[in-house]
Amino acid sequence: MTQPIVQHFFDEPTNTFSYVVRDPNSQACAILDSVLDFDYAAGSTDVRSADEIIQYVQDNNLNVEWILETHVHADHLSAAPYLHEKLGGKTGIGARITDVQEIFGKAFNAGTEFARDGSQFDQLFEEGNTFTIGNLEGRVLHTPGHTPACLTYVIDDAAFVGDTLFMPDYGTARCDFPGGDARVLYRSIQKVLALPADTRIFLCHDYKAPGRDEYHHMTTVAEQREANVHVHEGISEDEFVKMRTERDATLDMPRLILPSVQVNMRAGHMPPAEDNGQVYLKVPIDLF
Repeated sequence: MTQPIVQHFFDEPTNTFSYVVRDPNSQACAILDSVLDFDYAAGSTDVRSADEIIQYVQDNNLNVEWILETHVHADHLSAAPYLHEKLGGKTGIGARITDVQEIFGKAFNAGTEFARDGSQFDQLFEEGNTFTIGNLEGRVLHTPGHTPACLTYVIDDAAFVGDTLFMPDYGTARCDFPGGDARVLYRSIQKVLALPADTRIFLCHDYKAPGRDEYHHMTTVAEQREANVHVHEGISEDEFVKMRTERDATLDMPRLILPSVQVNMRAGHMPPAEDNGQVYLKVPIDLF
């Protein structure tokens, strides 16, 4: 097995980890779950987080083959279009993006110009699909529950799980967004926990559980099986569903969900400008 080289990048305002995954035997790499900085109060964007990734890629003379999303994020905007413009690479997400586009296309009253067929992305991945990063082979697990389109990318001994799992002391993803399902998430997590025990799990977020002082971006399947506070070995599906449903009922909506979903369902592109040439994001009133 060829172990990929994984470099993480952390955006503290959104608690998001992005990754560059490198083939150690070539210059090929992939970028996962990038962040476009967004000041909601001002409605302004910035590319400083994406520029950190670009600097790393350029400093190491890497060739970007993929710009991948684990799902349609509800807590940050994707920088995929900017990275694609600067570095190339094919964009990819789960094929069930079409479900998310249908749900939120209606919610935001997106016009007929908004395609709901996933065509904004170069590749729509299904369960069991494979892809390459140089000499590395990746495979796709469809791991819905948080959203219908969530994927886990397994690249040799590394699994990129998106929001499916957090650090063992913090637990699992919420399931109360449109299209989410706690029972489906439990079954998806079992797929991840069936991977070899020493598989490295790279997280999309960390929120520092009470009593922990540092952010962590990586755990292992063995650690999750043994110690995940929500879904360790011995927790039944019904127990998990009860816990997750009750917990979700107490959670506030993510601060950036409204701008994030509008942008990310378009593969990171903004909605089209209106007749005055200005781009706007919508705030549905009393909908969610």
